[in-house]
Amino acid sequence: PLAEKLQLCAACHGEDGNSKMEKIPSLAGQPAFFTLNQLFLMREGVRKVEAMAAIVKDLKDQDLTELSEHYAKLAPKRSDEAVDPELAKRGQEIAARQRCASCHLPTLGGQEQMPRVARQRMDYLVETLKSYRDNPRPGADTAMSPPVGGLRDADLTALAHYAASL
Repeated sequence: PLAEKLQLCAACHGEDGNSKMEKIPSLAGQPAFFTLNQLFLMREGVRKVEAMAAIVKDLKDQDLTELSEHYAKLAPKRSDEAVDPELAKRGQEIAARQRCASCHLPTLGGQEQMPRVARQRMDYLVETLKSYRDNPRPGADTAMSPPVGGLRDADLTALAHYAASL
């Protein structure tokens, strides 16, 4: 049943879909199609996330759909990470220059296959943005490589502070 699967997810992603664990993404409020797509890519072994491999390998398509729809309905909350207002302001300028809102929407709430990055964990965002910039992950949308290409680590940190502050 769905409840058992959700309990397994909650161990890392939080009871309410808002992660309190370092470098573990919050799933609350993610567009259902985005989560569905990521779970599918992980289950099929295209996107390799070691911690998720055993969890997703036996999930049926219906399970993926139900999990995705469940998390889409939950309210995203800010993590307990301290947002630096100066970094957030700088991140807002970088986000405007890199046109983040053109895909992730002005609220950075995401849509369709574009994730919600607003209120996402900063440590997870920085790591993810670096992976897009430095060595695009298998199964990842390569559309993210150009916007982060050439950005320094400090820029990615500023973007994460901005997104987390929303």
